[in-house]
Amino acid sequence: MAAALPAAHGGDLTRPGQHTWVHAIVRWVFIATSLAFLAALLLAPLATVFAMAFQRGPYAYLESFADPDTAAAIRLTLTTAAVAVPINTVFGLAAAWAIAKFEFRGKSVLITLIDLPLAISPVISGMVFVLLFGLHGWFGAWLRDHDLSIVFALPGIMLATMFVTFPYVARELIPLMQQLGNDEEEAAITLGADGWMTFFRVTLPKIRWGLVYGVVLCNARAMGEFGAVSVVSGHIRGLTNTMPLHIEILYNEYNFVGAFAVASLLTLLAGLTLVIKTAIERTGYRRRR
Repeated sequence: MAAALPAAHGGDLTRPGQHTWVHAIVRWVFIATSLAFLAALLLAPLATVFAMAFQRGPYAYLESFADPDTAAAIRLTLTTAAVAVPINTVFGLAAAWAIAKFEFRGKSVLITLIDLPLAISPVISGMVFVLLFGLHGWFGAWLRDHDLSIVFALPGIMLATMFVTFPYVARELIPLMQQLGNDEEEAAITLGADGWMTFFRVTLPKIRWGLVYGVVLCNARAMGEFGAVSVVSGHIRGLTNTMPLHIEILYNEYNFVGAFAVASLLTLLAGLTLVIKTAIERTGYRRRR
């Protein structure tokens, strides 16, 4: 039987049509079609972004970032990501731990709620916060009486961003923890380790690359979110405009160099995210799942 395996493998390599000119043509047609599709939908827009950003030279490009409103939009985007990503990381760890390691009532409901932001439009997500915390919303009168602002202010932007990004860490860790099982944790507890020691010494080292992968995806979505943030921000220049919203305003004002300069910065941040994602995949994380 062992001798039959190489023969079968060799038969697959030498099956009819494998090395004919028709096979070669079909293969290169598919490759060329794929490359043309990527060039049209990915490379050409990226090239256009940088070409428009540097249309008036490097000085005009750098001058675009000296605008106070642009600087405020960059700070707001980074601040929002710096708050939303750690909170969603903690939530994702807790939710994945609970779902993968325990059986409890409402487990299916929790899984459904985690998937909810992926199933509904981000604009609808933003509208939910307006209906809750807006001036005429459920808590609007109470917030007004206590001089608190959520919608059209920084808290609303952070809440909307956290809502649309919280599935990413949890969804990356849940299948990974389920696949790893509970044997090593149970062995550690049997040997006298408490819950925290078991988590930090046994569980966390096994899921660290999955955790980083989920954090990278969460951060990318947080910095690029448009729909939900657009609804709750109020578009106040210098105060509640994130980078995607500021790009839209600059473009509508025909400030193409400024708009594409900010877009190029977002593109570079996305490229950095892609590099980190690729580096994580090359560690073998995807192969081990």
